[in-house]
Amino acid sequence: MVTLRNKTAIVTGAGRGIGKAIAHAFGRAGAKVVVTARTTEAVAAVADQITQTGSDSVAVTADLAAESDIRHITDSALKAFGSIDILVNNAAFIHPPIDLVGFETDVWRYVIDVNLTAPALLIKSVLPNMIKNGTGKIINISSIGGRKGAKGRSAYRAAKAGLISLTESVAAEVKTHGIDVNCICPGGVDTEGYREAFKNRGREDMPSLMLPEEIAELALFLASDQSTAVTGTAIDAFGPTNPLFG
Repeated sequence: MVTLRNKTAIVTGAGRGIGKAIAHAFGRAGAKVVVTARTTEAVAAVADQITQTGSDSVAVTADLAAESDIRHITDSALKAFGSIDILVNNAAFIHPPIDLVGFETDVWRYVIDVNLTAPALLIKSVLPNMIKNGTGKIINISSIGGRKGAKGRSAYRAAKAGLISLTESVAAEVKTHGIDVNCICPGGVDTEGYREAFKNRGREDMPSLMLPEEIAELALFLASDQSTAVTGTAIDAFGPTNPLFG
């Protein structure tokens, strides 16, 4: 049985979907979970649910496009639990289909900020504590869309491709400090956000989807001591869906 007992984990975008499933899986495994997202009510509900199962959890409302909020997440985790053992960069923003020629610069920057810059800054923020402790697990949630470009998805897919490269680069930088850095690249996952994005494409033929809990189980393995031989890896997880659908 995988255990995260006595470990502290930060999970971003944990108010719903994959992030929520990961937060619950970590809580069931005994971790102390810092639940963060933009919506106060959502993160409070998830943290309360985890607490009711017997694990410690705190809710932190944060907008990852704001660097001050990123520092607030790390500070809150250290204040509540004294250490940070696991970071899951799950929060994402998926833009409606927009060809590059029509992309507003501020929208482009927001997509890159949330999907790529924020994960990098959060990693930078937690690394001093992990390096001091000589151990740590960092899990970035990218997308199978980061493997291949697509019409109307230039910003999102560029950011997700960058997240894969960031994973590989940071893993090389911290490999001597006992810190593992990996990436999960889901395809279609049955979440509210995915269904919204699919609807925006004007399509009705919804493919077979994975469940958020399936991605959470993979994240649980990567967060555990059982995955010490795995680092610098991007793992594709698309089940029966088209791996290029993303």
